[in-house]
Amino acid sequence: MGSGLMSQSHGDVLIIYFTESRILDEATIETMSTDLDRMIDRSEEGKLLLNFSEVRFMSSAMLGKLVRLNKRCRTDKIDLKLCNISKEIMEVFKLMRLHKLLDIHANESRALSAFEKRGFFG
Repeated sequence: MGSGLMSQSHGDVLIIYFTESRILDEATIETMSTDLDRMIDRSEEGKLLLNFSEVRFMSSAMLGKLVRLNKRCRTDKIDLKLCNISKEIMEVFKLMRLHKLLDIHANESRALSAFEKRGFFG
């Protein structure tokens, strides 16, 4: 039940897991988008990791939501990373050149260590 999202904190990173294997229908995408916005609003950390390990299919509407989310994170100074993108979805990302726009890592541990490498500003 719910929107197909689960979250947990790992140190100062909020990790959001997509628990649906198919993110295709409009209602699911809208609910996920709203829930993602709420989770970001509640997150104090400023570091967000989206884990797609369960996702096998994703509609273009969801890709649009990811682009919008990426813009919002840049505006709000939130460091956004994605991980565990399936080969098939990665092909679509490459076709749409999203792999250049989004910060994508092979798996969760690599993404988490990439957050740590950033260092402090100032």
